[in-house]
Amino acid sequence: MVRWLASSLAGAASLCWFALPTDALPAHHQTSAPIVKVKNGSYAGIYSAEYNQDFFLGMPYAQVAPRFTVSQPLNSSWEGVRNATAYPPHCVGYGGDEVGYPMSEDCLYLNVIRPAGISNTAGLPVAVWIHGGGLYMGGSADRRYNLSFIVQNSVEQGTPMIGVSLNYRLSAFGFLCGKEAMDAGVVNFGFKDQRLALRWIHENIAAFGGAPDKVTIWGESSGAESVSAQTLAYGGRDDGLFRGVIAESGYGGFIGRYAGGLNASDAMQNTYDTLVRNTSCAHTVGTPASLSCLRDLPLDEMHKALNSTAANPWPPVLDGDFISDYPSKQLSEGRFPKVPILIGCNSDEGSSFGVGYGPNGGGVNTDDEMRAAIASIVGPDVEKMTGKTVKQVVDELMFLYPNIQAVGDPSLDKWPVIQPGDDVAQSMGAQYRRTAALFGDFTMQYSRRRASLAFAKQGIPSWSYRFDVVLPSLPGYIGATHFQEVAFVFDNTRGEGYAQNPFANNTRVLTALAKTMSTAWGLGLPGGATWPPYNASAGGGVGQNLVWTDKGSYVEMDSWRAEGINYFIENSLAVFGM
Repeated sequence: MVRWLASSLAGAASLCWFALPTDALPAHHQTSAPIVKVKNGSYAGIYSAEYNQDFFLGMPYAQVAPRFTVSQPLNSSWEGVRNATAYPPHCVGYGGDEVGYPMSEDCLYLNVIRPAGISNTAGLPVAVWIHGGGLYMGGSADRRYNLSFIVQNSVEQGTPMIGVSLNYRLSAFGFLCGKEAMDAGVVNFGFKDQRLALRWIHENIAAFGGAPDKVTIWGESSGAESVSAQTLAYGGRDDGLFRGVIAESGYGGFIGRYAGGLNASDAMQNTYDTLVRNTSCAHTVGTPASLSCLRDLPLDEMHKALNSTAANPWPPVLDGDFISDYPSKQLSEGRFPKVPILIGCNSDEGSSFGVGYGPNGGGVNTDDEMRAAIASIVGPDVEKMTGKTVKQVVDELMFLYPNIQAVGDPSLDKWPVIQPGDDVAQSMGAQYRRTAALFGDFTMQYSRRRASLAFAKQGIPSWSYRFDVVLPSLPGYIGATHFQEVAFVFDNTRGEGYAQNPFANNTRVLTALAKTMSTAWGLGLPGGATWPPYNASAGGGVGQNLVWTDKGSYVEMDSWRAEGINYFIENSLAVFGM
């Protein structure tokens, strides 16, 4: 959560929301349902006495979008007052984040959480949360993303803000690929849903007391990927929809889903054809009629084909429109809105992304298996693009990421040496630390560093972090893995939405860290300490990270595993299609 003050733009210590002092809030608040009038009509929300907040839940930002069509703005109005009192269903998706939440194809809704009783002239800053989930699962109703704690903190800190969360279409319903979809112009429409939501916010947030020119977009994992997509959208066109960016684990391009990245058109076509073949539309494979046929299928039939076949994953597509160029080129050429940015990753992202490359989807145990794993991410056109064979690329990466546990993930101070045949070796692979380092860098780390360097090159205020906390509620051998910073940033110390509260053990230390991190995202570091801006000249070509630990935080040079990460940065387009 970032307040882009003139002082922070000049490189001062704090990253915080544009905010008003607490005396901008009314002295008393209503106890009845709050009502706002937006562009299309009026909504009645819910007053929460527990938080002294107003909730406006489940408001549509688009017309109901028929399957595999681009969403359109609302085009009707109403008299009277409509209720905005319940979170919307998740968009149709597949995975654990959908468990316990209703799903629907009618899902393009958003939610607004604000301090209670503010007027439509308050001009408060706005944080827009875009959920993660790989672009195939998740939703704004997920209780782990409870915005009340952040809004409450902002009021207590004397800088009140408004929180917004939104849904967007997922899986094939939001990211269809293949020639038929390209020809019909119906790719990347999950990202286009997000863009339409941002337009709705720009047009209507003043009615809730928000400032349309003080919006920060913010996400984690594929939510951070989405924030990146919005920053790079339409060739980096600045539509004035946001003035700040926060991204946790996933910013700087698109997460690789196929070897060849955005150039993997054959793999994408095969996924589309696989979907069609596994439905009653099989007779239309290879024809434009397949798209019309899929649109008309019962949802249950789509579920069966997407759940039980190889018809996945569904990636962002280089369409010459929303994604008009490669992230590597746009970043290197400075083609993106010049807005301040806070981005970072967790130390051991690869413990979530490095397993599954071995035989039968397991861990990697031998050098030969590691070679096959690396080859699986190398683009099919690598020899044409670089003059190198796949074997040469594999050899280079095998050298840069050796089978030495002391230089792998997680570090030896987090977990002892993995011995042949022990539980970790059997479940995660004997070369687990090696795969965690390489595939964590490939999936998350290199694109973050590439983006930090690109923003520094443009002279734009930017800040970077590394989250290095091993939660006692998780197995120690996965280290500071993916997603674990989310509960801290949301200050969700009650563990809302978690099967096991991340703060259940070591509560005092972790709760204090959550308050510190949530404050730092919003107001800068406690005690007047400085969050160092990312200055690539500071460390001979790299900037600095703020490292979050449960034993205190410190500043480091962003130079760890430099050779391997530089390889990914330098070869991201030619070898990996990004």
